[in-house]
Amino acid sequence: MSVRNRLLLALAALLSGGTLAYAQQAPVQPKAVVELFTSQGCSSCPAADALFVELARDPGLITLTFPVTYWDYLGWKDTLGQQAFTKRQKLYAKARGDGQVYTPQAVVNGVSHIVGSDRKGIAKLVQEQGGTGFPVKVALKEADGTLQIALSAAEATASEKPAGVWVVSFSRTTVVPIERGENTGKTVTYANVVRGVTRVGDWSGAAVTLTAPLSVTQQPNADSYVVLVQTDQYLRGGPVLGGTILGAAR
Repeated sequence: MSVRNRLLLALAALLSGGTLAYAQQAPVQPKAVVELFTSQGCSSCPAADALFVELARDPGLITLTFPVTYWDYLGWKDTLGQQAFTKRQKLYAKARGDGQVYTPQAVVNGVSHIVGSDRKGIAKLVQEQGGTGFPVKVALKEADGTLQIALSAAEATASEKPAGVWVVSFSRTTVVPIERGENTGKTVTYANVVRGVTRVGDWSGAAVTLTAPLSVTQQPNADSYVVLVQTDQYLRGGPVLGGTILGAAR
């Protein structure tokens, strides 16, 4: 074999190996989950909505938009709003003990809140809350019509409270023309609008793999989903999604 051919074969093997190594790389582990509570009837919200469209492009973040309903009386009923999202926001405020419920409000890792249009403030909270990553590592696999969720074990400090495992389905891009109210005439683009939230199991601190039907990810108008591991908060005797986020995966 000629020197030229040997070089070509070596180059092909190198490229093949490089491609294989790239294909086998683990997905980016998110450093934080940032939730936006917003409303189409809130004049201060479009700036935050636009910021979250940008933040949604960051592979190190999981961003979720939760449209609320308490501004519907101002002349325009939010076409994406759900009462469950309003309750979620109020539950966060109750858990923090500060009673702060407003729009636009960003909540980082279920713990800290800030004005949703404050880019620098959100970045600071992400750095503070997500500096070491989540204590629970989450890996997802779809197979034979099921969703397999592998959860790592974690230190005792992370498992002192029971946690739920939740599938959050969302639409990646939603455009809404607003015809009345404080944002009359504006067309707003929203990123990662939540469409449905389903509890699929529990995590108690030990490594475990949960299996759920893939249909739990397929809510109306949703085209993507994430999985959250979140400490339980209780409302009228039942667990609801609204505590500290311990783990997350796309």
